Amino acid sequence: MSGTLVLGIGNLLMGDEGVGVHAAGALAHEAWPDTVTVVDGGTGGFHLLDYLRRYDPIVLIDATADGQPAGSVSVLHPKYASDFPRSLTAHDIGLRDLIESAALLGPLPSMALVTVSIDDIRSMVLTLSPPVAAAIPRVSAQVRALVAAGGVAHA
Repeated sequence: MSGTLVLGIGNLLMGDEGVGVHAAGALAHEAWPDTVTVVDGGTGGFHLLDYLRRYDPIVLIDATADGQPAGSVSVLHPKYASDFPRSLTAHDIGLRDLIESAALLGPLPSMALVTVSIDDIRSMVLTLSPPVAAAIPRVSAQVRALVAAGGVAHA
């Protein structure tokens, strides 16, 4: 395994729930070292399994309904699928299953999870709410700090 993966997860058709994909899109337009790959992971799923086997470390970006004000940014360091916060839509099963499946194939890469708190899910809405959109620069700063520290530092 080599290189750092920045993987945004979320559903663009569900408003704020798609913040991970929006963040990955913004990050993909920034300059990164050759060892960093930024990927729009969409709603997760087994098609991402190869990424978890090829990269170490991995920085994931996802929305969470953790009760914090919308737009709050947090960094977690999950080691197991059960360490991931509950997701908000159908990609919950895909992401947890993805992590569990990767663990069956061998040791998991070191992972950091950058979460953005959201209030609600809006179906068939392609835009982020103002507080969640305003969090994208903070997500970028957290991701940059994690990448600079090898993906595992408590930024």
